[in-house]
Amino acid sequence: MKLRRLLSAAILPAMLLGVLSTPALAELPPTPKVGHAVPHPVAAPYGPPEGAQAQVDEAFARARASGRNVLIDFGGNWCPDCRMLAGVLALPTVAPWVAASFERVNVNVGHIDTNLDIAQKYGVTIKAVPTVLIVTPKGQVLNPDGALALGDARRMSAQAVVDLLAGWDTRGH
Repeated sequence: MKLRRLLSAAILPAMLLGVLSTPALAELPPTPKVGHAVPHPVAAPYGPPEGAQAQVDEAFARARASGRNVLIDFGGNWCPDCRMLAGVLALPTVAPWVAASFERVNVNVGHIDTNLDIAQKYGVTIKAVPTVLIVTPKGQVLNPDGALALGDARRMSAQAVVDLLAGWDTRGH
């Protein structure tokens, strides 16, 4: 009986220490309160379509090291909702939260005719943009039910966009 108590006293704290130190249970940054901040569309948030797969691979390498999920934003510079989403993510109250919460990568899909294979690797067919995926460092898509939810980003409040991203992110923690 004495040995059992001794083992319990030694093992339980060690187990708790291990659980609390895992990246999946690490404290998430608090969701920002955007208030009345008005986002402005970003003129060209997506770089050239060439090299997108390498950029996604780099984001996943960073995610494996940091324990953060990957935010993959598929879109095009011609798309007003894509440009507004980029404006929300660039707000001074939002940008630091995004940087602390995600390994972010933008993927230029042209006029929905290039880099579509990247989304297909995660079981998603791009039908409209922006298509945003939140993916764990191991490749599990956390928001397959909402990948198109930001397709009306220019009509959404900045807070609604942030809350949606935060909700998806918590699915993986």
